[in-house]
Amino acid sequence: MKTKQHLVPYLFLLPALAGLLLFKIYPIMNGLIQSLFTNHFLSQTKKFVGLGNYLDLAKDPVFWKSLFVTLKFNLVINPLQIALAFGLAILLNHKIRGIALFRAVQFVPVAVSVPSACVLWNIMMSPEQGVLNSILIALGLEPQPFLASSSQALWSIILIASWKGVGYWTLFLLAGLQEIPRSIYEAACIDGATGWQQFRKVTIPMIMRPLTFVVVSVTIANLLLFSPMYILTGGGPQRSTNVLMLESYNSAFMYSDMGRSSAIVVVLLIMTLLIVTMQFRMLRAKH
Repeated sequence: MKTKQHLVPYLFLLPALAGLLLFKIYPIMNGLIQSLFTNHFLSQTKKFVGLGNYLDLAKDPVFWKSLFVTLKFNLVINPLQIALAFGLAILLNHKIRGIALFRAVQFVPVAVSVPSACVLWNIMMSPEQGVLNSILIALGLEPQPFLASSSQALWSIILIASWKGVGYWTLFLLAGLQEIPRSIYEAACIDGATGWQQFRKVTIPMIMRPLTFVVVSVTIANLLLFSPMYILTGGGPQRSTNVLMLESYNSAFMYSDMGRSSAIVVVLLIMTLLIVTMQFRMLRAKH
């Protein structure tokens, strides 16, 4: 009887474990195995090459360009989104008239699908008839190529992705801020703590858990992001927006090279694990 009772919690966990194995563990293991083979859809050939695909990547300038673009993209967009989300959360945490409306409005971009958002911003950033260039011209400034320029395309996508994602991350930080008891701030104020001291000594330590979640989640999401690049620029102009995930997609579905595609995904997975591990250690040290 006791044995059956001990099995009950595991039965409830079984659907979640099955989903984890089917949709997480199995794809990762399959990708690792696929990266050790040359596998072309068109020729239907599959040959074990060991680390051959990884050695080919090491000699491939396209891969290194994609790696550089991926790192550049993440070094800019991750701190930007976290800072904007944190700032918005602090502003939306104030109890003022109409704040519920502002909270709803800032979440609107999250409700817009990625393809719809990309189409909307593509129209707004059109070099000829886009509303953004119309505003610049009205202000007496030169119109900009935005997505059509190799020097501006990545920054334009950073703007679009931040517009789309900041509201989502703001919710988690706002929830964390609202969990901090007001009595702690009142006690700090009685002790003579300034606003900046309250922020450093009360807000930051008390919000560290949701902040850690947001930092890690933002990093993973943006390392795997490729749909705006695919929809808006196709990785161009001149591969300036060709991130690793897009290169992996193109290798699989445009060049029918599953081995190369899987090798790129494995490299991206290892890079993600290393970055996330570093973030955990840094945030724990601060906490």
